[in-house]
Amino acid sequence: MSSTDLSPTALREAFGHFPTGVIAIAAEVDGTRVGLAASTFVPVSLDPPLVSFCVQNSSTTWPKLADRPVLGISVLGEAHDQAAKTLAAKTGDRFAGLETKSTDGGAVFIHGTSVWLESTIEQLVPAGDHIIVLLRVSAITVHDDVAPIVFHRSAFRKLGQ
Repeated sequence: MSSTDLSPTALREAFGHFPTGVIAIAAEVDGTRVGLAASTFVPVSLDPPLVSFCVQNSSTTWPKLADRPVLGISVLGEAHDQAAKTLAAKTGDRFAGLETKSTDGGAVFIHGTSVWLESTIEQLVPAGDHIIVLLRVSAITVHDDVAPIVFHRSAFRKLGQ
């Protein structure tokens, strides 16, 4: 591969060399759980508490979540390799086989994950073929006994000890 090859395929491969965590972003929409998976999660600020993720402009799920008053972010654990694939699927029940918890405000969290962040949208930033979603965190729950899953070179992996 040439160092000047900036095709989408070459960029996806190059970006895939950077290991990332995987999150689920979810909420209830008209009584139904709606969610998606993202591997672009970034802690942004401690004061105020802000995090971000990126979502493709072509997503058909994001518009359903974008107007929710509160969103749940679950940092997926080692046991969630199949769940990450299901949450990223274009069709079917994205929560099949997953135990979830919904808050009174409508945030949806997945059991067995390492961190839950209840959040609201702070800002949307257009960024090429994606939108950067900046979220303000209003509540956290940490499950210390759950190790995160890592997405690296198009595969889900566990952290080494």
